[in-house]
Amino acid sequence: MSPPPVLQKVYSEHRARMLAALIRVLGDFELAEDALQEACALALRKWCDAVPDDPVAWLLTAARNSAIDRLRRAQVSRDKLAELARQPGIVTTMTDFGANSLLSTGDERLSLIFTCCHPALAEDARVALTLQAVAGLTARQIARMFLVSEPTLAQRLVRAKRKIRDAGITLEVPADHLLPERLSGALAVVYLIFTQGYTAGDDQPEHHTLTQEAIRLGKLVATLMPNEPESLGLVALLLLHDSRGAARYSPAGDVILLADHDRSRWDRAEIAEAIGLLERALRLGRPGPYQLQAAIAALHAQAEAADQTDWPRIAALYAELVAVAPSPVVALNHAVAVAMATRPDQGLALIDRIDGLDHYHLLHAARADLLRRLGRTAAAAAEYRRAHELAVNPADRRFLYRRLHDLNI
Repeated sequence: MSPPPVLQKVYSEHRARMLAALIRVLGDFELAEDALQEACALALRKWCDAVPDDPVAWLLTAARNSAIDRLRRAQVSRDKLAELARQPGIVTTMTDFGANSLLSTGDERLSLIFTCCHPALAEDARVALTLQAVAGLTARQIARMFLVSEPTLAQRLVRAKRKIRDAGITLEVPADHLLPERLSGALAVVYLIFTQGYTAGDDQPEHHTLTQEAIRLGKLVATLMPNEPESLGLVALLLLHDSRGAARYSPAGDVILLADHDRSRWDRAEIAEAIGLLERALRLGRPGPYQLQAAIAALHAQAEAADQTDWPRIAALYAELVAVAPSPVVALNHAVAVAMATRPDQGLALIDRIDGLDHYHLLHAARADLLRRLGRTAAAAAEYRRAHELAVNPADRRFLYRRLHDLNI
């Protein structure tokens, strides 16, 4: 049985709002998620006859009743059951919780991001948890972003949810003075939502939906915290990446490398907006990882042609990024920039020192390209095959297959 169109629409548009309300009341992620799913299953049966006047209120009430039934059947959490039983029959929405400037934005997803990024949780756990709650990403999708196995990521999510429940962590929209301690997690969530859409492929529905949602959320954070340079840097970074969107794929949906972009198709208004935000962030005098990445993206955007790209400066900025925010992926980007600024063998030597990316297709793709440029065709072919095996995006797989075929091996 396919869901009624109205149920699909309500769930898609109001999932974060409903989940946020349930999480706040129940204090239990797993219970809130399960209760909302059960409410949707009930709606699937009931709404075929008649759709309620207020579908969101109907689902929230059904989810609340489901949670009470679960607690009653399990004969646990008697205090929570009694507390729920005393509350009104309809769970309130995020905008009913009270007034501060975060809530005054009226944006349920942004409020849920800051709510979930609780400092009592490790940052990787809170980011993963928020991606699942806010963006509705699966454990498999989040695992690919964190470069870990799906079981590892699933265990991380379960531990975070149970810590919230067992430690009695209060999940309420934080007051404004508490936002700075949650900012790094919130920015990471916004960045990864964008990344999920950006890497999905031009023919995938989430490609434009998630990238535009991330930009919207990033701008809200920057408006909310205008003196936090990293929030400005993140928006600049997202805009610079997004500005190249029209040139990234051919009409057939095939990948076009940055060096081969038709730069006349880049969105110059977005680039100008991004550079203005970056300059404003840098004037605040507290450079950070997002500002450094935005500065790198700005150098690409300002080059009139690929052969005019300032690769030495880009390599230097990546070296700074490695120092302030070290990670295997940053090290890989630095190695590629060094190869472009100097010689392929110097970049290859740096790539060969990187640990932890054996299952990351871009590492093997980068090695393959440098080996190809060095004339080591057989080794390049092996790396292209490995990259093709690991790639998920069909457009990436087609590109890697073509590169392998061009080697004539």
